[in-house]
Formats: sequence, structure tokens, C-alpha cells
Amino acid sequence: MKIIKALFVSIGLMTLAGSCTSEFDEMNVSPNDPTAISPQYLLPYALEASVDRYWGVRTRFERLNLDGAMCWMQYLTRNIYSNEGDNYEVSVGFYTNNWKGFFNDAQVNYQRIITLAGPGGQFENANYEGVALVMRSWVFSLLADVYGPIPYTEALKGTAESPNYTPVYDPVETVYAGLLKDLKTANEKLSVTGPAIAGDILYGGDILKWKKFANSLRLRLANRQAVKKSAESKAVMAEILGNATIYPVFTSNADNAKLTNSAVLPSNNEWHQVMIQDGRTDWNISKTLADRLNELGDSRITVYAQPNKAGKYEGHANGLPDAVATAYLGTSSLLGTYFTAPTAPAVIMTFSELNLILAEAAADGDITGSAQTYLEKGITASFEQYGLTVPAGYLAKVGTATKTTIMEQKWISLFGQAIEAWTEYRRTGLPVLPAKDSRSVFSNDGVLPTRLKYPTSEYSLNKVSLDKGISLLGGADDMKSKLWWVEK
Repeated sequence: MKIIKALFVSIGLMTLAGSCTSEFDEMNVSPNDPTAISPQYLLPYALEASVDRYWGVRTRFERLNLDGAMCWMQYLTRNIYSNEGDNYEVSVGFYTNNWKGFFNDAQVNYQRIITLAGPGGQFENANYEGVALVMRSWVFSLLADVYGPIPYTEALKGTAESPNYTPVYDPVETVYAGLLKDLKTANEKLSVTGPAIAGDILYGGDILKWKKFANSLRLRLANRQAVKKSAESKAVMAEILGNATIYPVFTSNADNAKLTNSAVLPSNNEWHQVMIQDGRTDWNISKTLADRLNELGDSRITVYAQPNKAGKYEGHANGLPDAVATAYLGTSSLLGTYFTAPTAPAVIMTFSELNLILAEAAADGDITGSAQTYLEKGITASFEQYGLTVPAGYLAKVGTATKTTIMEQKWISLFGQAIEAWTEYRRTGLPVLPAKDSRSVFSNDGVLPTRLKYPTSEYSLNKVSLDKGISLLGGADDMKSKLWWVEK
């Protein structure tokens, strides 16, 4: 379960208050010194802050997943305020505050844990260090996949003995190489016979599951860069898949990396807070998703959506002006109640995704094994994730494991994890999305966003490094420049 966010603040205040003594020299200690807070209190705060920002974030104009990727990948559509993401228009806070949130609330705290729990640290514990390495790698991968070149090798040194407030930007290729190395190191540090950890609101202190997540995430990144760095990616995949004892990966849905939410504010499902507590009914199911799942006879639509008044699962097109979109309020399906429940999990990675990654890798010739078998295992795991069984004849209807069928099934299974689906679409161009509705009006010159712009804070505080980072993009700092791993 997630903890109340105020706990982190209260623990910090208690720790700081306890530092006051009758000795003046001891009283004259910086009240901002984070080393007095142990990893068991830093970890739950960092986990909740990073996963919430990725999954939902309640704040309007900052909802990267809900208002951005869920609409861009045509899972959801807006019935009002289409200019808040659905029509590709975003606010300054959208790209500025997500950058700030991921770096300041997530990465700074994961780095503190690594320093405190690492060799010679105040709270030395290799399992805390390993967990923080996994999560720091995950967040860095999000930042690189969303923005492109980012501060990486010189990042997170603002509180170092020799602080660096203007870190250089590294190419995505460099970031990925570092993350693949860090995830391997994390797997080595994590030990099921090592010291216990507390405050783990993701896996409850189950170190084996953390090892599985580290290696499954490493496979995700290796597969994502495979077209650009074939030999390196094949070597990573062969190493992991060649030794399940040293490099365990997800073996069932019980291993899924997900944050189990609480029914208690403010630690419940962010989508519940937005749609139920705040009473927002601005979203419906996209016509693209509803039409395809109905065509396939895919029962996952019963979880992803609610039937309309006619008992059907229907949606409307993305990017419609408000005056047109509101006409569909009575006919378009709402988001399924599974996803708006207060305790609905915020999902980072699943057994289904892992199998679909391996299906693609097998189809591309990067690993041995049957792409068809991996595809069918991925589909089955996705249905079972929601307590469903694969409908009779469904696998035959999906057909042969080609790149097209694999990526379409990945798109369907990543419902909710739209940032990942957006990355996969930008990388491969799949699934092929339908032509835009003639009534739709899109910003960004009609181009589905390829990345987010860099935050305004970097322009004012780190301009020299930022300019070099933009040069690494190979295009302008806009939402049309393509990222490094794009296949074509």
C-alpha cells in the first residue's frame, strides 16, 4: 500500500527537530541536510511521487499520461477541452512541471538512497541501493523517451560536495547504454539472502521480484534500441534469457511492477481523484479503440470501458472541437470503473508486455524462440491480468505473429500505460492509426507529438548545456523532432 505523502514531511520535521541540542555548534547544523533521513522513509515517498506522476498526476495541465498519451494513442478522447492534449495542444506547465517532478521528487530522492545505502554510506544496505538503481533507471528512461537528450552523466549532483548546477545533456544513446549497465549492476546488488528493506510500497520487500523487474526492464530497453544497436542489444537479451537463475525475469502476472493504491487520500488512484473525487467527466473511450476491440471480439473492452445507454461499447473520434464532441456525451462509453476505482493499481510493467517484447525480438531475429508462442502468451497474460479468459477463436482471429500483429496487441495490452504505448508507436509507427476525422482540428501542424519540449526552467538556468542538447536532437525543440530510437 502507498503511504500518506505527509508522512515523509512529518518524518523530516521530526528528524530536524531532534537535531537541536544544548550545544551551540550542534544546533548550527543545516536544517536541510537529507542524510538524517533513512532510506526506509525516502523510498516510499520517491516511489509514490514518481509512479503517480507517470500514471496520472492530479494537477490539471500536467497530466502527461491521461491528457496526453492516453488521447494521442487513441485510448481515450475528450468531450470537452480538447485543447488540453487531445488536439496535440499542451500548456507550458505540461512539459515544464513533468520535468521538474521527475527530477526533483523522484530522481533526487533515489540518488539520496543510493548514496546513503551504498558502500560506506550512513545506512549501508545493498538491497536499498539496488532498488533505487532500478527506479532511477526507470525514471531516466521515461525522461529520455519523453524529451530526448537529457542531463544524465552529470545529473543529480546539485547536492554533491562539488555541486554541478549546469549539467551537460547526453545523447539518448548514451543514456540507454548507462541504464542497461545500471540495471545489470542493480541485479547484482539485489540479494534475496541480503538485508531486509522497509518502506517498499511496490513489492513489499520481495527482493526476487525486484530482480525480475530489473531484468525485464533491461529487456525492454534493449529491444527498444535494437534497430540502432543490434549487436549490443542481442548480447543483452542472450545474457538474460540464457541464465534464468542469475537473471530472473517476470514469469507470471504476480511479478507485475505496479503500485497498489490505497482507498485513503491522498494515496489513492490518481484517476479516481480526477474523475470521481473531482467529478470530471471530460473523457470518453476513443472510437479507434472501441471499433478495433469490437471487431476482434475482444472482451477487454468490458474492463477498459463502460457500456453506453444502448448497452454498446462505442466511442467518438479524437481532436473534435468542443461543440462537436459534446454531442457524443450520451452515446460514447466512459472509462471502465476498474480504472477509476480508488485502489486501482498504477502499472509500470507487466508479464504481458515482457512476452510481447520477446515476440517482437523473436520476429526480428534478435533472439531464438517462437514469436507466435510469445505473442499468444502475451495476449493470454493480458486477459488474465483483468480476470478474463481469451475468447474462443480469438487467437486465430489475431493470426500470425508478424510485427504488425505483435505491435497491435502490445497497444491493446498497454491500455493505461499510454506513455509506453506512445513510445512504441513513435519507435515503430505501429499500430497503424486510422485517418483523422474530417471534423477534427489539430495543433502541432497536425503531427502527433513526437516528444515534449524542454522546460522553461532549463532556458533560464542551464541555457548553454540546453543549446548543446537541442543540437543533439537533430531538429528544433518542438513536438515534431524525432528521437534516436525511431526505426524509420
